[in-house]
Amino acid sequence: MSALSQWFVGRSLRERRLILVMLALAVVTIVWAGVIRPVRDGLSSSRARYTEAVVTLGEAQARLAQVKAIQRRQTPLSLGGPLADAVRTRAEAAGIVLAGVDNDGADRVRVSVPAARAGALMTWIARLESEGILVDSINVAAAGPGAVSAQLVLMVRGN
Repeated sequence: MSALSQWFVGRSLRERRLILVMLALAVVTIVWAGVIRPVRDGLSSSRARYTEAVVTLGEAQARLAQVKAIQRRQTPLSLGGPLADAVRTRAEAAGIVLAGVDNDGADRVRVSVPAARAGALMTWIARLESEGILVDSINVAAAGPGAVSAQLVLMVRGN
């Protein structure tokens, strides 16, 4: 450090002033490039993400309101019998083997599918939903090559 201070003292007054100005400009540049600019860029991207999230939230809320309006207009589905029987009948028609169908309250059933092709299972579920039997919850897991097992809770639309 003493060698640096001796070197600095050995410079002329004009050189010392130029060195001090150069060091001050270097510090300003480092602070600007290392602190101010990254913070400003981060705030800018945060504002953009926030704006996008607010727009997405508004769109989702509008869609939810539309879905709720549609659900209020629809009358409850008439299955012509218990929900469990309707689910069994539709599963047999789709070639889905059920391990169990248990009542889980009014117009709700728990369904266990030990193994089925994923595509066939999802097609059956889509067909159920188009007929007014909705999936309240589902848990799907791999059950071997090309097969899945599923635990579902089904309910009648409007309930």
